[in-house]
Amino acid sequence: MSDLPHIVLVHGAWADGSCWSSVIGRLHERGYDVTAPQFPESSLAADVARLREVLNRQTGPTIVAGHSYGGQIMTALGTDAPNVAGLVYVAAFGLDEGESIGALLGSGPPSAALAHLTPDEEGFGWLPEDDFVGHFAADVDPAQARIMYAVQQPIALSAFTDVMGVPAWRGLPTWYLVAAQDEAIPPDAERSFAERMGAKTIEIESSHVAMVSHPEEVVALIEAAVAGVTG
Repeated sequence: MSDLPHIVLVHGAWADGSCWSSVIGRLHERGYDVTAPQFPESSLAADVARLREVLNRQTGPTIVAGHSYGGQIMTALGTDAPNVAGLVYVAAFGLDEGESIGALLGSGPPSAALAHLTPDEEGFGWLPEDDFVGHFAADVDPAQARIMYAVQQPIALSAFTDVMGVPAWRGLPTWYLVAAQDEAIPPDAERSFAERMGAKTIEIESSHVAMVSHPEEVVALIEAAVAGVTG
């Protein structure tokens, strides 16, 4: 077992743990123990409970990296973040107390990736293929993007109305990757999240799924977080 901090990777909506594959392989090459669990996305409470289950299994300091809605999950750990030494946001929501994803997204026109979000009879939202391939994963090879679309995990739309309590980033060091070509979360919103949490920030020319199209940069930011909590 490695003496390095553990890495836990949190996928977002319309994705699953496999979206981190290129990052996981690179982290393994560098000697890290990595966990990238599947989240039910049936409610924010269920997703936070899953993350706590995983964190309780770690045996030492852990860096948690979250993408998109995955940032909401790790932020909602609040002051109960077992073993967590630092947080890495990858084009992710970093809400503050009293805020919700729905209110944020509703404050302007819908982003291109979410413009045709389709609810089903069970209250879960799905992305259509054209929007997924052309906007959500715009800089990913179309064949790979279609595979990502095929395995998309829908999200319970109730998660958009959950109001954030005390955010975990208030008590933990944070790092943030802004995806400058993001067509799901507006890049200016990402910059705002990073600024107010005081995150050490990088910005790259990436679509929303930076961990797929720019895994080296994501790994470098995770390693910067490791250095920041162990140096």
